[in-house]
Amino acid sequence: MKIVFMGTPEFAVEPLRALWEAGHEICAVVTQPDKPKGRGKTLQVTPVKAFALEKGIQVLQPVRIKRPESVAELAAIPADVYVVAAFGQILSQEILDLPKYGCVNIHASLLPKYRGAAPIQWAILNGEDKTGVTIMQMDAGVDTGDMLFRKEVKIEETDTAATLEDKLARAGAELIVPALEAIERKEAVPEHQKEEDSCYAPMIDKGMGKVDFGRPAGQIARQVRGLNPWPSAYTSYKGKTLKIWEAFCTPEAAEGMPGSVKRVEKDAFYLNTAEGVLKVTRVQLEGKKQMQVKDFLLGCRIEKGEMLGC
Repeated sequence: MKIVFMGTPEFAVEPLRALWEAGHEICAVVTQPDKPKGRGKTLQVTPVKAFALEKGIQVLQPVRIKRPESVAELAAIPADVYVVAAFGQILSQEILDLPKYGCVNIHASLLPKYRGAAPIQWAILNGEDKTGVTIMQMDAGVDTGDMLFRKEVKIEETDTAATLEDKLARAGAELIVPALEAIERKEAVPEHQKEEDSCYAPMIDKGMGKVDFGRPAGQIARQVRGLNPWPSAYTSYKGKTLKIWEAFCTPEAAEGMPGSVKRVEKDAFYLNTAEGVLKVTRVQLEGKKQMQVKDFLLGCRIEKGEMLGC
């Protein structure tokens, strides 16, 4: 099939690669504009753009894809279907109607649960034990179109947003090629989403990373995992920001004020919370690199009873 592929982050690269390797004609890739990154504000290409340039695929980077000039640019490209994966912009009905088979989206959840911008993070934050990928026929709503294919993915207790994204990207890659074959043969059976089963996964913001030790340890552990790598869970220690990159809920009971150190071992320190104890094993102090707690403790002595977050 002739495909226009729309996507931006790493999550979209695996499905794009699968379509390329399956022999489909990728007529163009549409991705978000390059953004400045780092202290030097060097323009950083998106992962999808990097792949497209490597393969010699035409790249479009509209600031607003709904603008008439962007729609006209798309209309000039002959395509059977548009495949969308974490593109980052909402398509107008005018665009949805352009390709022969419409637009299909690779969404990183088991719809109708977790519609929206951050389904991977919210699945972890909410303590789900499974999630998945849904191939859906796009309509004018936000992730509301008819479902065509789904694939479940288990969420492990050690999964972060980054590792789960990798799993879902692979699942999307495995699903999209046979999905397009079924669509072309008119064998795909649309399934309407049940509104009563839906929930929304809004965008993640930096403020969500601040740890409140007045919450249960299990919730904080999921916060650490669900916000890794961005914006990361963080607290403060002796006036400096301390990012918590790895932490686990333990079955033991708290024995002190939330945020106080219950005890210190050679490879971890344990924090009291409102309910249970949080075992912290990987951190990053402001101005330093990420490190295991056993290395952190060599240069920073934390003692029982000390308070974090104040």
